[in-house]
Parts: sequence; C-alpha cells; structure tokens
Amino acid sequence: MRGALLRYQVMSAIVGVLLIILCLIGLPLHYGHLLHPDLFPEGGQANELGDWISATLGVAHGWLYMVFLFTAFDLARRARFEMGFTVVTLICGTVPILSFWSERRATRRVREEYAAELVG
Repeated sequence: MRGALLRYQVMSAIVGVLLIILCLIGLPLHYGHLLHPDLFPEGGQANELGDWISATLGVAHGWLYMVFLFTAFDLARRARFEMGFTVVTLICGTVPILSFWSERRATRRVREEYAAELVG
C-alpha cells in the first residue's frame, strides 16, 4: 500500500504542477495575442514562449496524465475505494488546483484506513 500511495502522490504532484503551468502560463501566452494584441503581439517573445510551453508541456502532461490514471486506479483498487470516490479522484486530475485537493483527500483516506500497513 505504501508504494502505491507514494506513486500516486508523486504522479499527482507532477501532473498538477504541469497542468497549472500549462493552463495559467502557457495557454494565456499562446493565445494572448487574441485578447490583447498590443501587449502580446503574435510572433513576439511571450507568444513564442507560450507556443513552446503549450506544445512541450501539453504533450508531456498528456502522457504523464495516463501514468497518473494508472497509479490512481492502482491505489483505488488496492485501497478498495468505491466507484464514486475513484471516479472523482480520476477526474480531478484534469482540473488545475483541484487535483491537489483530490490527492490530499485520497491520501488522508488511505492513511486513516491503512495506518498500520503504512507504518510497517
């Protein structure tokens, strides 16, 4: 159980941070020229950085999200989470910042229900 929880926590943190960077930095810079062309000219440095973040981190996030799904599902199976709890945990990985709440929720539940197994 300890290994499954650790794998889930690591993947949740990685995917959560990448999603925040992608959604709060990459995409606004990438599409900034549509909102304020004077501040973010198309082809400017900010736009190019946004293009790079969106392309690179977008692909990385997509692949790592698949790994996250497997680790979250593995933890849910081992911890015998009910279907609703499992689905919420998996879906929350797609929402910036909410993924961190979901990780804390699942970790707290595992620590409460499997405290003896996690220590030994």
